[in-house]
Amino acid sequence: MSAAVEVTSPADLVGTDFGPHDVVVEAGLLQLFTKVVGLSDPLHHDPRAAAAAGNPGLLVPPTYLFGLERRHPEVPRIIGRLGIDIGSVLHGEQTFRYHAPAYSGDVLTFRPRFADYYEKKGGALRFLVRDTTVDRAGEPVAELRNVLVVRAAGGPA
Repeated sequence: MSAAVEVTSPADLVGTDFGPHDVVVEAGLLQLFTKVVGLSDPLHHDPRAAAAAGNPGLLVPPTYLFGLERRHPEVPRIIGRLGIDIGSVLHGEQTFRYHAPAYSGDVLTFRPRFADYYEKKGGALRFLVRDTTVDRAGEPVAELRNVLVVRAAGGPA
């Protein structure tokens, strides 16, 4: 029998650092992603084209880092600590700022932090803001911001 998860207020978690998590950018998964989202630039899915352009691997498209960040084991644990029903979560916003390109074969370190929490519509909509830095061997690659909107029970759809 597993221990009960203690539900925490989102406001109490603001400033929480999730800790670093390394992810290898796998070429096969990157190729699948580019196919699914319809990216036609061969630098994202053709190793020969990437090599001919002088790249060390397939070029990672901007939004792909958000998918890699979700592999961080603390992200679902925090959602669980908040007692959030994943069916009540909406994608609110995402932004990214790149400092350097990323490629297949890279080992990227993700460092998410619970940056902010606020409510609207009398608490019917709760906004969870997560900021993440991404680096490769200590060199900055990107800064990500993800805003999740959680609908309270009986709140607006």
